[in-house]
Amino acid sequence: MKRVAVILSGAGVYDGSEIHEAVLSLLALDRAGAKVQCFAPDQPQHHVINHLSGEVMHETRNVLVEAARIARGAIKPLSQARPEDFDAAVLPGGFGAAKNLCDFAFKGAECTVNAELQRFLAALAEARKPVGFICIAPAMIPRIYGKGAECTIGTDAQTAAALEAMGAVHQACPVNGVVVDATRRCLSTPAYMLAGSIKEAAEGIDALVAKVLALA
Repeated sequence: MKRVAVILSGAGVYDGSEIHEAVLSLLALDRAGAKVQCFAPDQPQHHVINHLSGEVMHETRNVLVEAARIARGAIKPLSQARPEDFDAAVLPGGFGAAKNLCDFAFKGAECTVNAELQRFLAALAEARKPVGFICIAPAMIPRIYGKGAECTIGTDAQTAAALEAMGAVHQACPVNGVVVDATRRCLSTPAYMLAGSIKEAAEGIDALVAKVLALA
């Protein structure tokens, strides 16, 4: 049984994990017989967005507490993630990946990754354990894997340019496709960077999970 860490960043596309992507990832992993443990950083969200109006709300929420909604409470602080306990990891997208797990949403090519996540993913990379990045989460790939890492965020030229400015090799990719950097064992799929429906998002996520588990 493959052991997979799923890293969440809150709950909700505009300020946390994209819920469809998170649930589709968990479903694909469960169907494949993987043993999953969810993690999220125990820290305040960058901000809270009203998902009806799109406006910033004047309140604070905790990334771990909000992510626990998706994980049905079965989640641990990211600080407790031990690389030796897992064969692979999957990171759903949503703006939380670019606001709470790193600051790509604000700093673009000058972004940095959450220190706990950097530690965990760098250790997986060192051990050549595969990691799947979904939607905007691949923005972290060049920070984890260095220059020359292959990845995709779909076809958005501006975002792709920011990744390339960090040293990534961006590949345009359809919604149902997966870019695999076989050398570094990092994988990426566009999901809602391109998907027009949950069905389209599922096609790419299912393919990514299958490839991650095949490499694990």
